[in-house]
Amino acid sequence: MTQGRFPRFQVTARVAAAVLVVLAAGILIAAWAVPLPARLGEPPSTVVTFADGSPAHVFLSPDDKYRIAADPDAVSPDYLRALLRFEDKRFYRHGGVDSLAVVRALILNLRSGRVVSGASTITMQLVRVLEPRPRTLRSKVIEALRAAQLELRTSKREILAAYLTFVPYGRNLEGIEAASLAYFGHTARNLAPEEIATLLAVPQHPARRYPSPPNAGRLAAARDEIAAWLLEREALADDVVLAQIAAAEVPRGIRPMPRHAPHAAQWLGRLHPQRTEIPTTLDRGIQLLAEKLMRGARAGMAELGIHNGAVVIVDHRRGEVRALVGNFDFWDDAHGGQIVGFDVARSPGSALKPFIYAMALDRGLALPERLVADVPASYGGYAPDNYDGRFAGLVTLESALSQSLNVPFVNLLAEVGVERFVATLRQSGAESLRSEPGYYGLSAAIGAMETTPLELAGLYATLANDGRSRPLRWLRDQPAAADGVAMISPGASYLTRRALRRRDRPDFPSRRRFSGAPARVHWKTGTSYGHRDAWAAGSGPRYTAVVWLGNFDNRPSYDLVGADAAGPLLFDLLDAVADRAAAPLPEPRPRDIKTVEVCAYSGHLPTAACRERKRVLALRRHVPTAPCPYHVAVDVDLATGLALNPSCRDGRTWERRTFVVWPTGIRRWLAEHHRWLPSPPSLAPGCAAAGRRRPPAILSPPAGQVLVLLPGVPVADQEVPLLADAAGARLSWFVDGEFLGTVDAEDRLWWTPSPGRHEILVTDESGSSAGLTLEVRGAGSRSPGDAYSSGWQGQVSRTLPAATGRP
Repeated sequence: MTQGRFPRFQVTARVAAAVLVVLAAGILIAAWAVPLPARLGEPPSTVVTFADGSPAHVFLSPDDKYRIAADPDAVSPDYLRALLRFEDKRFYRHGGVDSLAVVRALILNLRSGRVVSGASTITMQLVRVLEPRPRTLRSKVIEALRAAQLELRTSKREILAAYLTFVPYGRNLEGIEAASLAYFGHTARNLAPEEIATLLAVPQHPARRYPSPPNAGRLAAARDEIAAWLLEREALADDVVLAQIAAAEVPRGIRPMPRHAPHAAQWLGRLHPQRTEIPTTLDRGIQLLAEKLMRGARAGMAELGIHNGAVVIVDHRRGEVRALVGNFDFWDDAHGGQIVGFDVARSPGSALKPFIYAMALDRGLALPERLVADVPASYGGYAPDNYDGRFAGLVTLESALSQSLNVPFVNLLAEVGVERFVATLRQSGAESLRSEPGYYGLSAAIGAMETTPLELAGLYATLANDGRSRPLRWLRDQPAAADGVAMISPGASYLTRRALRRRDRPDFPSRRRFSGAPARVHWKTGTSYGHRDAWAAGSGPRYTAVVWLGNFDNRPSYDLVGADAAGPLLFDLLDAVADRAAAPLPEPRPRDIKTVEVCAYSGHLPTAACRERKRVLALRRHVPTAPCPYHVAVDVDLATGLALNPSCRDGRTWERRTFVVWPTGIRRWLAEHHRWLPSPPSLAPGCAAAGRRRPPAILSPPAGQVLVLLPGVPVADQEVPLLADAAGARLSWFVDGEFLGTVDAEDRLWWTPSPGRHEILVTDESGSSAGLTLEVRGAGSRSPGDAYSSGWQGQVSRTLPAATGRP
């Protein structure tokens, strides 16, 4: 009998084993076939962090929670130790259900006659948070199965991270990081013992224990009870005593989440929509300081009709953005407060002149001491003016920059080349500029183009960084450019910064006249045409800052002047971020600079007629070669005072004298203001002319223009001025071969136009000449690009520049 039973027992064992295998296989298949809890994939809040890792701005999650993704490595080890001891001491040894805890809970519940222990593991609690169910035995079984599924498909670290992210803390707070910020104002990286006990107490009954005045008593009692339990089991630090924890106040309210740098946060969120943590290079102290300064300026600016502003601060040594302020007040709906001002392209006024200056130095077109003309000029109907409506005559190029004169820089841009200038700016990061050839004209010198404050900060950072341009970084994990690309030579950058450090200039803030400027600061201001934008940009030894003020609806304000409105804010910013611990050292001179001898008066290379000379700084490889055009040496007959030359000096008593000869445009401008400069004497009778002079150049009408007669205006009232720049004293004008008259080179001759093509010719006393072809169209035949005549000055007055070029 006994022997007959063993085969049946073996068959039964095999069947049971097969059933268990099938059951285990079914469980495994189910564990992988059934989706994990859907909330596990719920996106957390996006957190923008400062450079030091602290939260700058926390957004609501898509389901309107403050839920910050937790990293166990970034959470206080003391809290993790206390959590595991309090909630699940065998967390790393069970598979989702702690069998020993279940047996212990069953015995305790039977002895007590009620449920006093649930034996829930952290994994089971996570399931309950992700999939809330009624507290029944059936729910407990489902939670156990789902916990086993989680353990099979995810790691212990992932489970712990999910628990730390989703654990409820009352209201719309979830997770240890959000709770730490809302309860204590800091992250969960460092938690005091009383904070650890508080964070363990709230999730047991979130609605009854989250910080609020009604919950304060219950929260304090639960915290102290948990602290006592942890201390008894040595789960807190050895030097902590219960009395210390009990004496600490529990939080009585939920703090607002960090909402600093709102414009930067919104902008970065749009740029990086897939990221839940955006680690920026923004410096907490500098960002808060810039926000405070802008808030403080808001009321005063509003009284002046200025409602919008932006600030960018960059560490130009590292190419990192340290502060971004997009407006005075993010919540100012009446004035577009949420528009990200630092990323809005606006006309920069004169703020780009330093780059024309630097490029001209780099190409050997000029030296800082070179005299340039600042007199009225017209460029095909475009007539730039200075901010005060006055002209300076002859000034050095360095003074023209520091005084923000317009005509010299329009002329200089013509020499540099508009396309070259725009391409250099684009390569240096000004991507708002259009790349189509011919899109910009000479008015770009004084603001007829648009760039953003962030782009302008990159340009000035290039200037401060010895001309090396590199893309600005605003994320800590962005790859950093090693050295950047050389856009401007170190020498040209140095000479440009030197010009921008001058204090004897109209854009020096008046309230800084006595306190002075921050050490080693170079800066430039700008005002767009029509007083719609005020700019100030500059750098100290380490930081570059840009301030923009204006109105997003383009409403002008007479007080929108770079020097008066934006300049003081720039100085306050650079002063506040200056390193006061280290005295600023004199700026070392770059090795690509040397000293050269120039004419002390003109700044050009000296000729024999230049008696006074001086030594100035110049680039080693780009020294201008043009000789001084202003000084002329003339042999003067002592008896008659007339000029002599080798053909007529014999038998006369003469001496060599030096005269200053100004360009025709300067002489004309002086004559209009009843001022004259002594001219060299005329050649004595009988002296042969010593070769031809420089040929004249026609200034008006400009070449390549089409004149269209104005309808309804008599042709006699639409005269065209004939002007030329010439070395000779007298000029003769011809139109279509017909002699019109002879005038002094400083004077203009008026011509009454008629429809058709006309040949205009001018000759000087030596026979040198210049000519051009001009097309005149009758009234009503205008096409795009034509210029009206209206006596030609009418076109000048109606064609307004795109910017005033005001400082």
